[in-house]
Amino acid sequence: MQIDTSDYKRLGLYFHIPFCLSKCAYCDFNSAVPQSAELMSRYVTALIAHMEQYRSATKGYEPDTVFIGGGTPTALPPEELVRLIRAIRKNFKLTKYAEFTIEANPATVSFAGLKHLHRLGVNRISFGCQSVHDNELKALSRRHTRKDFVRSYRMARDAGFDNINVDLMFGIPHQTPHSLSHTISYIASLNPDHISLYDLKIEPGTAFYRNYDEISPHLPSDDAEADMYLSSVEQLRSYGYMQYEISNFARRGFMCLHNMKYWNCEEYLGFGVSAHSYFNGNRFSFTPDIQKYMDGVVKGSKVNITSESEAVEERERLGEYIMLRLRLAQGIDDREFIRRFGYSFENLYGGKLARYLKGGYMRERNGVYALTPKGMFVSNYILSDILEFEDLGRYDFT
Repeated sequence: MQIDTSDYKRLGLYFHIPFCLSKCAYCDFNSAVPQSAELMSRYVTALIAHMEQYRSATKGYEPDTVFIGGGTPTALPPEELVRLIRAIRKNFKLTKYAEFTIEANPATVSFAGLKHLHRLGVNRISFGCQSVHDNELKALSRRHTRKDFVRSYRMARDAGFDNINVDLMFGIPHQTPHSLSHTISYIASLNPDHISLYDLKIEPGTAFYRNYDEISPHLPSDDAEADMYLSSVEQLRSYGYMQYEISNFARRGFMCLHNMKYWNCEEYLGFGVSAHSYFNGNRFSFTPDIQKYMDGVVKGSKVNITSESEAVEERERLGEYIMLRLRLAQGIDDREFIRRFGYSFENLYGGKLARYLKGGYMRERNGVYALTPKGMFVSNYILSDILEFEDLGRYDFT
């Protein structure tokens, strides 16, 4: 008998795996080189216990996206990854066609492992490639080579994955416009369904930050980075990858549905250290401390593992909506904005919007405001101005 699920609400699920084979020079995510298989097993046990604690709260929901990220999820022992996936399916009533993504490092996958993941219902895989030039990969402290990536990509196709994302990066030490263009053309020739292109950020706590004086002569200038980004957007478009978000490009029908939940301000639950959630009108995150997280979950104490928690008020909802929607190529429809908040986006921010429209950083069509690729590259500065977060610094938008 078919069950009518029209009354069920949709939900995204995120599971954070904080383990890696080694720490990349640019990484500021909550990740660590695991001390033992026993630690990883205990962590998966804690994740399972944590999701069991949310079974009653999610009774009226059917999750339609699942994302296992990190870290490097495929650094887990295969039996632990299988245990986690089976527990997800046991504890949540996923929709029939739920998007189920796992992140993977090309150095940590095998054909048998990929085949098993696909049989378990994982239907989307995201490879952290970053570059196809081995000298650039070495500069990033990546453990894989171009050859490793290509082998892993082809194994994933052979294992049955028909939805593959490839992460790329620009602004890498020693990278040139030519080498970036070659990376993009090479990756496009493999025909992935989705490509993410991220700007290298030098964040506190990373090896790059500690060694900035050493690497800075090999980094592109701000103007060169802007040119690399805009050229890449055009190149990706020429290969059939449409930009739908600042850093994300997809063939038709292959946008990342899980990430769209974040940008559309929809509900999602995160499990694991540093995982964030937006659920029942509340935004909260969990402790970055692995031991504290595992101990707190076992004791069933949300207080002990919750890092931040707040009810999202209307003013915060409005600001978040602007900040997240302007990341998307589809932008903000003033009619939808009025329906949600009772105010006109144009009336609230018209003076500031005019400046960016005139400078070519934003466009307006039939009441829909969106950043252009030129505006997307400096989106942090534009959003800071619109929402009055901080000074703009060196950029001139006139």
